[in-house]
Amino acid sequence: MTKKVPTPVPARHVLWLGWKLVILLSVALCFVALLRLHFSPDLSSPNSLSRPARVRSRISGGSLDGIPKIAFLFLARLNLPLDFLWGSFFENADATNFSIYIHSAPGFVFDQSTTRSVFFYDRQLTNSIQVIWGESSMIEAERLLLEAALEDPANQRFVLLSDSCVPLYNFSYIYSYMMSSSRSFVDSFLDVKDGRYHPKMSPVILKEKWRKGSQWISLIRSHAEVIVDDEVVLPVFKKFCKRRPPMDTGKGKLNIKLQKQHNCIPDEHYVQTLFAMSELEGELERRTLTYTLWNQSAAKMDNKAWHPVMFNYADASPKKIKEIKDINHVYYESEFRTEWCQTNSTSVPCFLFARKFSRGAAMRLLSEGVVGPFEASALLGNSS
Repeated sequence: MTKKVPTPVPARHVLWLGWKLVILLSVALCFVALLRLHFSPDLSSPNSLSRPARVRSRISGGSLDGIPKIAFLFLARLNLPLDFLWGSFFENADATNFSIYIHSAPGFVFDQSTTRSVFFYDRQLTNSIQVIWGESSMIEAERLLLEAALEDPANQRFVLLSDSCVPLYNFSYIYSYMMSSSRSFVDSFLDVKDGRYHPKMSPVILKEKWRKGSQWISLIRSHAEVIVDDEVVLPVFKKFCKRRPPMDTGKGKLNIKLQKQHNCIPDEHYVQTLFAMSELEGELERRTLTYTLWNQSAAKMDNKAWHPVMFNYADASPKKIKEIKDINHVYYESEFRTEWCQTNSTSVPCFLFARKFSRGAAMRLLSEGVVGPFEASALLGNSS
């Protein structure tokens, strides 16, 4: 029996099959590349702010079941020197209505040896960083506080406070004030005289979206998520928004050039600019809830001009505190805009907190009952 020899496949057929495989593979790779391009953020687009998978997971699984809370976020250099006043403030509150987070120096622990109030025990972040005034590390610390607070779905309002802030009302009033509003309170304005914008920030950050304002913000949950999710704007700030160097008499006229090149305080611009880029300004009360008295008498190039006035014992009189509480509007000269203070279309005092207060000033507030009981219904009526 003879064996049948298979007919050999012509070389041109083998070549043709090879080309078909190459073409199919190329088409598949192009399709994958298009998918990746479609779903990846475009860094040149100011509105394409990415949302990492870990954040999407947190949001989808974070439904509120219970009483909404205010997250008090303290940005401290080390300890909280006014903890005795805040301790009294929290004593008159229901523990289910608030939570506390503190960003302090790395390794600093709040316990019976470092704070006079049990409310602050072990409330420090374990992943804190070293913060330097006038640098992007301030923004990063704020983001760490927000990220930690967002892990609790009950936290629905987030207020950022310094270690020298004091409350101007009792907890009940502040809670009703903040919860009655569906907006964030973010001081934000266009400063036409401001030279802090760096042209190289474009095209990611356009000059018309550059904003300025107080870093002491109060946020609703969705806006806090926008800040924590941001992976587009922060890198630009870290690269181009630098701290102004100290004056060096040895450099003569070069000082003027250096001062112009490096004149950016990131914490006064980041949140405001991010929200402007995200088209969120219509969802804001464009004012801060924290009162600050700035030094208006110092010369423009004097370092003191960049710092708020410290309230001492003599400055914390009932009369002075009443004057702050009676403020009902804020005027923004650069925009010819008057911000009348409201929550849920109801006129209210502009400020719930104030800074910078010394220990003596805080002690006077406590001892004289300046920050005392105040019926929330007196101004807000029934709140949600």
